[in-house]
Amino acid sequence: MGPEQVEKEVRLARLRGRGGGGFPTATKWASVRRTATAGRKYAVCNAAEGEPGTFKDRAIIRANPYQVIEGLAIAALTVGAPEVFVATKGSFEPERAALTRAIQEMDAAGLLDGLTVALVGGPDEYLFGEEKAMLEVIEGHDPLPRLLPPFQHGLFATVTQTGWESHSAETGGIPAAANPTLVNNCETLANVPHILANGAEWFRSMGTEESPGTIVCTASGDVRRATVVELEMGTPLSELVDRAGGARPGRTLKAAFSGVANAVVTAASFGTGLSYEDMAGIGSGLGSAGYVFYDDSACMVEVAAVLSRFLYVESCGQCPPCKLGSGQITDALEAIERGTGGDDSVGLIARALRTVTDGNRCYLPVEEQNLVASILKAFPEEVSAHVVGGCPRPRELLPPKIVDIVDGKVVWDARQARKRPDWTYG
Repeated sequence: MGPEQVEKEVRLARLRGRGGGGFPTATKWASVRRTATAGRKYAVCNAAEGEPGTFKDRAIIRANPYQVIEGLAIAALTVGAPEVFVATKGSFEPERAALTRAIQEMDAAGLLDGLTVALVGGPDEYLFGEEKAMLEVIEGHDPLPRLLPPFQHGLFATVTQTGWESHSAETGGIPAAANPTLVNNCETLANVPHILANGAEWFRSMGTEESPGTIVCTASGDVRRATVVELEMGTPLSELVDRAGGARPGRTLKAAFSGVANAVVTAASFGTGLSYEDMAGIGSGLGSAGYVFYDDSACMVEVAAVLSRFLYVESCGQCPPCKLGSGQITDALEAIERGTGGDDSVGLIARALRTVTDGNRCYLPVEEQNLVASILKAFPEEVSAHVVGGCPRPRELLPPKIVDIVDGKVVWDARQARKRPDWTYG
């Protein structure tokens, strides 16, 4: 088909990024393919999946890693990248083995046509999944987000003023090159071979007008069984609840969170479609469709404190308002949950939420702002109950970071609760 026709078909399919942002895939490809910025081009598959409550990328890789590598190879051909990277966590051992096998077998069969594919194992930090931080990890550094996006300051750039450091130019290379780099989510790339094989019209026959196709969803938390299921875009969130067996016996679900990236979805809105526009219509977001459900036994102040602490701990500290502000918010929420916080704690949270995003390099403080504000707005009576007389629903909650899903049961990352703000563990 050639790069031009491939990009056109993906654009006609209206494929949107499945990593959380929902950005049009073809537009992202075009920004790298047609850039006037000098340098060598690269393409990266983001398979670092660290969003709480999400297991879809690992499920996709375990089921069929070949479609991921094929999608990445197609993306590389389209943007003109002779070298690509698959970035995943070092702790994802089954997935790393599957990807390694797929790369080796496809290369041996001549399917990669000389494309250099490297598998990179990175740290467990949440920010590893942030595309600007991911490039830092591929270059051998900590996951600290850069200032500029990858299409402006890419891998191994030799230009200095737009990044942390410059690299020496390759022999015969451009002395000041930004090396535009494409970063796509694992699920996004897995869709590409199917679109090219079946056509854009086939893809658009599923889902909604603005959000075509399917999305791989995760359900965990206070449901009968954890599950990963592929649903058409626009399917009501309640269908995902049903696929997970519904609420636990004798309980009623009251809230759901798409990871920690979006506002809470209350039970009254479970009929909302799983699409970018429908979720935005209720003031939330689809994210990576990894939903953690909480029932009426869960204290929403405790939920807010646990999720806020996750973001505080995972904040890299480059932007002081983010690290300090999320820490203040977390401390205040924990004080309210213990029964030692009052109206002054609520006021502190409100003030910190207004400034936590100042000067942000990445989306993490926006997540903190949206998440905490939405819980306080949706469940004011639970906050008031704590201020008056302590927690009416004492129940220990773990950060919903998934290690594995086995036979409908989640294996949570028990270490996350002991993680410190400097990324060490107690």
